Amino acid sequence: MSKFEVKNAEGKQVAEAELADAVYGIEPNIHVMHHIVKCQQACWRQGTQSTKGRSEVSGGGKKPWRQKGTGRARQGSIRAAQWRGGGVIFGPKPRTYVKRMNNKEVKLAMRSALSAKLRDNELVLVDDYGFEKPSTKAAVAMLKALGLEGKRLTIIVREDDINAYLSFRNIPKTWIITPAEANTYDLINNGALIMPADVAAHFGEVLA
Repeated sequence: MSKFEVKNAEGKQVAEAELADAVYGIEPNIHVMHHIVKCQQACWRQGTQSTKGRSEVSGGGKKPWRQKGTGRARQGSIRAAQWRGGGVIFGPKPRTYVKRMNNKEVKLAMRSALSAKLRDNELVLVDDYGFEKPSTKAAVAMLKALGLEGKRLTIIVREDDINAYLSFRNIPKTWIITPAEANTYDLINNGALIMPADVAAHFGEVLA
């Protein structure tokens, strides 16, 4: 276990959190992180692109001219690929881009992401967001006190902390997720990662 400072909404240290070295103190595995992120991005693709082949486009039921004697090249249908309005050869069809992700690799990638954030001083722990009611103004003031104003941020909020979600959601360049939604891409796709200290401890338990 290693100690890490916990700050309040004013940016002052109020406590220390113990972070599991098995989750926050490992050497980041760049290869596994890259693999998992590419798998995530592939799974997000809709795969709804589609083109029509020569059997699917309309028209072309008749041979455009007789086979011989015209001096022109022989043609069987005006819906062939070389004709305007014809079918597409080997065009894209609806498909799935889903790639298989090993559960052990997923956890290793998340541990690597958290360790990299801690190593690069891009992890910020707070004791509590402390919003009594939704207030974007208070959220902006909190980010300014933490020295994070204007940065691209991933903010992890508890599932039941509705006030924090409503306060942060209108701030530009912020992405808000719950602990259950945390994934490698969202953990690293930012300039800083913010989460409550108890959520960090939760990750230390489930990812170890």
